Amino acid sequence: MDISPLFEAKLDQEADAPLYRQLHDALRDAILGGRLKPGERLPSSRSLGASLGCARNTVTEAYDLLTAGGYLEGRVGAGSYVSRAFTEGWVRDRPGRPPERAPGIPPRLSRVGRALQEMTSDADPDMPPPRRDSVGPDPAAFPFYAWARAMARAWRRPDPDQAFHGDPMGYLPLREAVADYLRKVRALDCSPGQVMITSGAQHALDLIARLLLDPGDAVWIEDPSYRGARAALAAAGAKAIPVPVDGEGFDVARAADIAPDARAALVTPSHQFPLGVTMTLARRMKLLEWAAIGERWIVEDDYDSEFRYAGRPIPALQGLDRARRVIYAGTFSKAMFPGLRLGYLVLPPNLVEAFRAARLLLDGHTATVGQLALAEFIADGHFPTHLRRMRALYGQRRNIMLHHIQEHLAPFLSEPTGEAGMHLLIHLRSGLDDNSVVQRAREAGVTCQPVSAYYSGSIRHSGLVLGFGAVDEARIPSMIRQLADILRAETMLAD
Repeated sequence: MDISPLFEAKLDQEADAPLYRQLHDALRDAILGGRLKPGERLPSSRSLGASLGCARNTVTEAYDLLTAGGYLEGRVGAGSYVSRAFTEGWVRDRPGRPPERAPGIPPRLSRVGRALQEMTSDADPDMPPPRRDSVGPDPAAFPFYAWARAMARAWRRPDPDQAFHGDPMGYLPLREAVADYLRKVRALDCSPGQVMITSGAQHALDLIARLLLDPGDAVWIEDPSYRGARAALAAAGAKAIPVPVDGEGFDVARAADIAPDARAALVTPSHQFPLGVTMTLARRMKLLEWAAIGERWIVEDDYDSEFRYAGRPIPALQGLDRARRVIYAGTFSKAMFPGLRLGYLVLPPNLVEAFRAARLLLDGHTATVGQLALAEFIADGHFPTHLRRMRALYGQRRNIMLHHIQEHLAPFLSEPTGEAGMHLLIHLRSGLDDNSVVQRAREAGVTCQPVSAYYSGSIRHSGLVLGFGAVDEARIPSMIRQLADILRAETMLAD
């Protein structure tokens, strides 16, 4: 039988796909396109192979695959036929391939999907994220040799329960270590039963938003603020209410004027990101009073409290809370290395069962591999030793950066801020566009971030977020001199 008027197959010996797969795809397209009719007999494998210049086995494999997929049906002693499941009407009326969407027109997303996409685009258009975030920790300074030993020891003879499943709250020895650390260092009022191990800080915020907020609920957020916090609220359909941050931190009185019916507040009281200020005790007490009276929630994001270079660490807001309205969120990714993806929540006792039940349904539990290793790492004393080393290292890098900023950048900015964490904020003088400065800086190989991108309200200030955590000391002087040249050029353009 000659099927060349109905089906023209061109088999390419040089193509990555094997010949039988090429033949299968071509025959399938001919069937779906109506060029081979339901019930029509196909030629024998020998004759088709001869006409196409391929081995008989190639045709046999293609036929077998089409039969398994329901496109062909075999009749004993009578050959292969196009399946009658493909009726004439089905083939004739089958919808064609949808037209290609014009370039630049995105696919239709949900309301949440659109909000998240717009948030990403507005944050830093057309700029891929750097491979290493200078605002984060320096992985090169982490004792991976000790981590490898902890990992090996944890999994040499693992608890069978941990190998097959985990507690939705997290590995108990790790939760005990976290609770003990937080009580001693951050003055938290907590027990291991209140600690939930999460897959990083963003996962923790997402859980909080999903479990405690309904679509349309108003939530106070700092302005400027960490973009991940806004993303978690957007994903839950909540309404983020930007509240100004000044030298005393989050402005609670202003927040009450803007949105008195807010359901929750998301704050970084110990070290506000990106401005670096600390929330005063008076405002902390006012925020706690607001939450207690209205049965609202406060989410305390304590993302890098381990690194403070002036005075003692500020006690956490959670330790002052007597009404049990504060949910404390922390992470090991900043203290150790970003790829670890382990964080934790300290929940008020009345939320523990709800969060446990949700974890069982949503994702079961955080992967146990890292949890067991981290528990060993802490038990061996490596964690506090590492923190002491990093405080000294980052403090030295901060001092070097401050010195060179004051020497080279003074004409273009006000006094830099930041007594904790792994970044400094410099406010640019009026007339300088931080987005333009960052663009030119990145072209020169200098990593920094525009502070204006962290604002969500109508008022935006111009400044630069300069990380020093993952910047080698020897690189800092030349980096600041390059930035001075860029600011000098931008000032001339502005004038």
